Amino acid sequence: MVKVNTGQPDVDDLSNLSDLYNLSDLPNIDSLNIQPIDIESLIAPNDPRHPPKILVLYGSLRERSFSRLAAEEASRLLRWYGCEVRIFNPSGLPLPDDADSNHSKVQELRELAQWSEGMLWVSPERHGSITSIMKAQIDWIPLSLGGVRPTQGKTLAVMQVSGGSQSFNTVNQLRILGRWMRMITIPNQSSIPKAFLEFNDDNRMDKSPLYLRLVDVCEELVKFTWLTRGRSAYLTDRYSERVENAEAVSQRVNQKSI
Repeated sequence: MVKVNTGQPDVDDLSNLSDLYNLSDLPNIDSLNIQPIDIESLIAPNDPRHPPKILVLYGSLRERSFSRLAAEEASRLLRWYGCEVRIFNPSGLPLPDDADSNHSKVQELRELAQWSEGMLWVSPERHGSITSIMKAQIDWIPLSLGGVRPTQGKTLAVMQVSGGSQSFNTVNQLRILGRWMRMITIPNQSSIPKAFLEFNDDNRMDKSPLYLRLVDVCEELVKFTWLTRGRSAYLTDRYSERVENAEAVSQRVNQKSI
């Protein structure tokens, strides 16, 4: 079992953590217009009420990685919105198939994937695509692991940073991967062009329409996570799998010998 430092207070059953994260660490936020999540509008009486568990992945290992800075900026907002957030550091993660799945970084990533109820993926655009670092993280998360699907039915938000003009190549590709991983990808997304101009010397994102969009993405991810996690099992229940399971039971019950 890999011990992961969340960097957050321990919480078990709080429906809103906003009071634990005041706006002093969000200097660009308009305090009159940011609103806590109205949980009661999104959940049923018997739905779980613990803080949503969000895993954040970013796709660059540069010393000043703008995808990491964007991921950290989003994580601050997600925590204010009441989430328990963990950021995975991809440094040291081997290439897919170049190491055993027992590798410590692979185990850490897979345990975080199973722990999470939603994810945020932030990748730079490189050669018109996602980075290999981003793809390696997704490739190490299997569709099925010991009878458990680590990503199926969980929410996903996608973001990208670019060194040049605005593009949507990367977020579009992340959406394809999210669908392949059977995740519920929210409608909103963020694309930050010329990212080197959007972050100041303190490595914080400046106030701009691009920052407002980042806030929108975080708010929407939290809402969709509250809305869907209590009924994820039902949303992902499939006729084809029920048929396959029925056939497997029939074969077991009717076999002539053990």
